[in-house]
Amino acid sequence: MPFDKLIPATPIKVLLFLLPAILLSLSSESQRPKQEVIIGNHQAIYDQQGMLLPWTDWQRAINLEMNWYLNCPLTNGYPNFVWMTFMDGNYQPDKNRNDFIPATQNGMGIISYLKYYEYSKRQNKKVLDWAKYMGDYLVKEANTPDEGKYPRFTRSTGIAGKFPQPADCGRQGDKPYEIEPDKGAIAGYALMLLYQETHDRKYFDQALHNANVLVANMRKGDSTQSPWPFRADFRTGEGRGQVSGDMVFILKLFDLLSGSGGVKMDSAGKELWSWIITYQLPDLSKGGKLWEQFFEDHDEDSDRTAWAPLNLARWLLEKKEKLDPAWKQHAHDLIEFVNKNFTGIKQGIPICGEQDHDKDPWGGILSTYGSVLMMYTKATNSDEYKSLALQALNFSTYALNTDGCPCDRAGFGPCRGGWQEDAHTDKIHNYIDALIAWKELSFSSNGFR
Repeated sequence: MPFDKLIPATPIKVLLFLLPAILLSLSSESQRPKQEVIIGNHQAIYDQQGMLLPWTDWQRAINLEMNWYLNCPLTNGYPNFVWMTFMDGNYQPDKNRNDFIPATQNGMGIISYLKYYEYSKRQNKKVLDWAKYMGDYLVKEANTPDEGKYPRFTRSTGIAGKFPQPADCGRQGDKPYEIEPDKGAIAGYALMLLYQETHDRKYFDQALHNANVLVANMRKGDSTQSPWPFRADFRTGEGRGQVSGDMVFILKLFDLLSGSGGVKMDSAGKELWSWIITYQLPDLSKGGKLWEQFFEDHDEDSDRTAWAPLNLARWLLEKKEKLDPAWKQHAHDLIEFVNKNFTGIKQGIPICGEQDHDKDPWGGILSTYGSVLMMYTKATNSDEYKSLALQALNFSTYALNTDGCPCDRAGFGPCRGGWQEDAHTDKIHNYIDALIAWKELSFSSNGFR
């Protein structure tokens, strides 16, 4: 496969980052006998120029996946995927993994389901019902006790199948009584969106409460620490991990509540944005110390992530001048930071990994990468990242089975199920954003079927 056909229209600086992996991939390919290429659950399909095509179009892929999840059985009043993170291809829990990430998984799931519901013109009320199930779980089952520095605050980790979660349910990288402040913001932001759609006050109340707790625990951020630690003991407030890279969802929660008479949210939001613009964004060119820590199952001292900068880039692309007069340059800087530190080649295709300690193409980060690059392409009317966006999203489709059951990552052989945030809940909203951006572009259909 010619080098210039592998990733046409890719910026030269990105190609330089990827060059060693590309050459190794091409060398290995040239030594193999010609045969069908299998990516994930399907035979790979390429166009005449060597660009990977999706095994089925994006719209059909997300429809298949959503239909599979809408058939998920209910246990204790909730679809099974709502109360566990490790679910197999038959909607059943993994007997070897009972750790669970309620805030991120269901928060991003609510965002995904509401976007799909709106995009599909609100035709299937069951989609909204499933979003409400996720919201109900967060409100009723996933909070800390009503005590301490983070009372009734949404848990970052827990135990699958617990209704409600016990006080000492912290799992993965969390200690038993720890929470992650940014995960409470993800849950709060999602619940605010659910309130706006349903007008059910319980969702608003929990979102506002999470925000008030965050304001009460806000500290002064500087060049060595973010305004909240990555983890905190909900009883004492004692922090662990001085940097939490994901500040954008706290900013988004404050932004939604500022229009609801939340004076404290206005002030806290301005202070947070000041820290982001003064310290976090300039840190991109200094090695990225202020972009460490997001994923619940990691607690290494040095673990930058692609998730946090990409999601800030998304917010800049959505808000533009309303948030930042320099939104275009800052979004570009964020994407370049990710390209430099987290991209690579998988089966001849440029992909994005999620963090320094795990650069595999999990479904959540790979679809986030493709989606944000596609949104940048639309917002700036630039082709700079078009091919990278298409290839990442097309590659991601190969994780899906023909019946709609996904795998949590692409390119590692046939599989079903797995980590539900990556398999599903943090993926659908990315494809919706990409589809919306794509439909508003006047590009040719190359790379998209």
